[in-house]
Parts: sequence; C-alpha cells; structure tokens
Amino acid sequence: MPESRPLRAAIVGTGAIANAHAAAIAATSAAELVAVADRTPASASAFAERWGDPAVFGSLDELLASGRVDVLHICTPPSVHAEQAIAALDAGLHVICEKPAALSLDELEAMTDAAERNDRRFAVVFQQRTGSAAAHVRTLLDSGALGRPLVATCQTLWYRDPEYFAVPWRGKWATEGGGPTLGHGIHQIDLLAWLLGDWASVQGQLWRLDRETQTEDVSTAVVLFRSGTVASVITSALSPRETSSIRIDTERATVTVDHLYGHGHDNWRITPAPHVDEAVAASWAFPEVEEPSGHDPLIRDIYAAIHSGEPLPSTATDAARSFEIVTAIYSSAATGTAVTPASLRDDVDRRRSLESPVTELRHG
Repeated sequence: MPESRPLRAAIVGTGAIANAHAAAIAATSAAELVAVADRTPASASAFAERWGDPAVFGSLDELLASGRVDVLHICTPPSVHAEQAIAALDAGLHVICEKPAALSLDELEAMTDAAERNDRRFAVVFQQRTGSAAAHVRTLLDSGALGRPLVATCQTLWYRDPEYFAVPWRGKWATEGGGPTLGHGIHQIDLLAWLLGDWASVQGQLWRLDRETQTEDVSTAVVLFRSGTVASVITSALSPRETSSIRIDTERATVTVDHLYGHGHDNWRITPAPHVDEAVAASWAFPEVEEPSGHDPLIRDIYAAIHSGEPLPSTATDAARSFEIVTAIYSSAATGTAVTPASLRDDVDRRRSLESPVTELRHG
C-alpha cells in the first residue's frame, strides 16, 4: 500500500457512538471513511449523508465482499462484536472495536487469536487512556517520581433511568454480557489499570437495587495490584450526580481525575505530600501543550501505527487486562472468594459467560 494513500475505513453499526468514530476518521489524514453497514437501511443512509456519503451496505457480509476496505470500526451491540471482528480479521482487515469488546474472555481470546493468525491489528476503544494529562501521570508513576502508589479509589457513578434498560438487548446476560460493571465501569477500571499495571487479586459483589434487569445495577470491589496498591472500585447506574473519578495516593502525592466522559488538564490534580519540596512538586506540572482524551487521539495513533507497521500504542493494547479485572469481579461474586489470575483461568463458567449471582435488595 502506498504510504501516502489513506487507509480505507468502514463502520458497521450506525448508532450514536459511530458518530465519534466518523469524526475521528475525518480528523486524521491517514484514514478515509469509504463505507458503512447497518441492518436498518434508513439509519445507514442518514449516517452516510452526515459523513461524506460513503457507500452503504445492508450487511457486514456485503461490505466485506466488496473488497474496498482496510480497517473496520465495530460500533454494534456487544453480542455480535466477536463474530463481526473475527469475520473481518479473517477477511484481511484490521479491526477497531468499541467496548465492551466481547461478552466473555473466551470471546476476546478468539478475537485476538484471529488477529494473530491473520497478522492484522485488533484494537479496543478505551479512550480514557488518551490525553496528555493521563500520559504525564503515567510517566510520573512509572519513573518513581511520585513514590510508590499505596491506595486508590475508582468510581463510575452514572445514572441510567428505567427507559435506558428498556432497549431489548440491555440488562440481559445473553446480549449485553454484563451490567454497568462491564458496560460502564470498565472505562475507569481500564484507566486505573493502565496507570497501575497488572492485578493480583479481586474481591467483588454484585447488587440489584432498583432497575428491572437480569444483571447488576451496582457493583463493589477491592482490587489488589501486583505493585501492592489496594484499590476500592464502585460502579453504579443509579447515581443522579454523575461522576467518573480516580484517586491514587502515593508516598509523595495524591493524584486525582474527576470528569464524566472525557478529561483534560483541568480535570486532573497532583497534590504533593507535606514533606515534598516546592521545587520538586513544581517539576510535576502538566505539559503546556494540552490534548484532551477522546476517540480522536486514540484512532489517530492507531492509524499511524497501522500505516507505519509499528506496534499499536499503549493506549490501544492489553485489552484483556481490564476485561480480566471486570470478569474477576463477576467471578468473585459467584464464588464468594478472592479471585487471582490463576483462579480466574480455572473459572470456566465465567470465562464463557459473565452471568453470576446478584444480591437483590429492592423493596416495594
């Protein structure tokens, strides 16, 4: 492929999140949106009109058979992600998949296996890793400048009314895979793990407090990282004052980020411990040039890597790590015990499906 030619991109699924992908494709010179597919023709046609009139297909099979695409963006409900990703990878396309990438670890493993056997790139959208502030904090933590991370909190407190769960595929194990822990909380859990590294154990509980769902509407967990950091993680779909937040207390500072769906420098704060010299604390300042988090920088960097043949950036790799932590929360709720990476590998049921017992406390 000539290096000067933009990669030909296609989107399957033209719901709300597909607009973020189309905007990100439009924002990079390395890609061009040439096709969309959706089982609802009117939706696909309206989407195409908004985004430069790419070719419209009624199914993914038709799109793949056209032979006109290099990269597929998967923006469909999660129950079909694995099937669609594997089909595209086997057809020789690179794949960028919205989260949750799959309904289970087994499905995710099948997707990564397909990428490896076809020598294609497979990236999952965890855009909260992106942005100059997150990169700066990760550098400070990795370098030891802030000392050892000790304790952390990770909160995804969102509000989804009953009508949200009235969509047929939501709130059901078979079609959504899990509740807000998988669908919502995984973003902040992923950012936390991107900053702190691999996990060692998880103790979790699932709660159904108010919504008419099969899955949980709230979860609570304690995650121990291999570094020794202990993190409290809570995810809720019942919280009217919405926030997404992470706090990491290290030997020398407290790092916080408070936002909702995206963050910039103003959302982050580094507070030095009383014993830290002012000049040292000043050296931790965020860079002057700011880039907010979002789909744009993530997709730009993915396309740059595909174009150059370089490995995917750290913002687009290790999709299994946060999925493992989420799965471990469900596994712990099912077994009533702390879950380690080794014991999670032995939990065949949870690797195949996240379905787990939920403690119901609804009244009335």
